[in-house]
Parts: sequence; structure tokens; C-alpha cells
Amino acid sequence: MATLPLLRPSCFLPTPTLKPSLPRHTPFLPLKLKIGAVGARMSNTSPPPTERLISIAAYTLPFFNSLQYGRYLLAQYPKLAVLFDPVVPFLAFYRSIPYASFVAFFALYLGIVRNPSFPRYVRFNAMQAVTLDVLLVIPLLITRIFSPGRGPLMVWSNNAIFVFSILCFLYGVASCVLGRTPYLPFVADAASRQI
Repeated sequence: MATLPLLRPSCFLPTPTLKPSLPRHTPFLPLKLKIGAVGARMSNTSPPPTERLISIAAYTLPFFNSLQYGRYLLAQYPKLAVLFDPVVPFLAFYRSIPYASFVAFFALYLGIVRNPSFPRYVRFNAMQAVTLDVLLVIPLLITRIFSPGRGPLMVWSNNAIFVFSILCFLYGVASCVLGRTPYLPFVADAASRQI
């Protein structure tokens, strides 16, 4: 009974009956990442400034919605609150529009993420912003359901959410300004699956 060459212990040695599929002098083949994978680059060229600007604008939705979590931190450190003073007029305009967060969410999702006329770079960044915004709603729902008051756990969790969202915003904006694709923690995998 004949044995398959792969089951023999000496299968790694060249045998006269088997011909290798590649010549011996062939270098290693490059690894091709699947398009849309988190480790894959969107493209080799830098996106044009209009795409970068739209991507930066998309990150303002979770930024504006995360400022409510910073009330304890900004009250404790008033000098830190001075950094957010230039944003206050934009935030006041955003909050003066009824259902602005709801409208902006669906405008981003339906107008950019699900619109194939936009490049993948813009749609990916918009989807990350939408996913981050959805994640910011979860702690808000928990606090409204259980109403824990102002205990140390509440203050600590609001501060952690605020710092995390501000770091995500700064990283996303800086990456878009440089023309790179930002991969936010906990968000990039979900965003790449949706596009």
C-alpha cells in the first residue's frame, strides 16, 4: 500500500517522484492582506485634503457627545477647561438644534458610510466615529436606568470615558491630518466589518 508523501516523516526532503510547484530559487511570496482587514492599509497614496476634512468632521460627533462625561474632571481642574473654551460656541450651536445628535448620527451613517460614492478612507473614518458614538450612549443609558448618584465610581467612570474619547478624537484627527488611517481601539474591527 502506497503512502502519501505528506504523511511520510521524510516529506521535507526532496523526492525524485515529487516535483516542487515552485522552483528552488523563488523567493518568499509577499503576504497579501485582505482588503478591509484591520492591518491592511487603505491605499499607498495619501488621501486628498477634502477626504481628510470630511474624516475630521466625522470625529466631531463623538467628540461633542463625549464632553458631557468631562463635567467632573473639568470642574476639578478649571485650567483644563480653558482648553475647551474655543469649542464652546460650536457646542452651543450643536446643542441648540433639536435632535442634532440624532440627525448627525443618521447623516453620517446613511450619507457617508452607506454611500459608495465616497472613498473607503472616508467611509471607514465615518464608521469609526459612528461606532464610537454608539459606544458612548451605553454608559449614558446605564446611568439613566440605575441613577447611581455622584459616588466615586460614577466620577471615576465618567473621567475614564471622557479621557478615552478625547484621546480617540485627538488620535483620529491627527491621523487624518497626516493622511493616515486611524485604528481606534475597540472600534476599528467593528467599523471594518460594517463597510
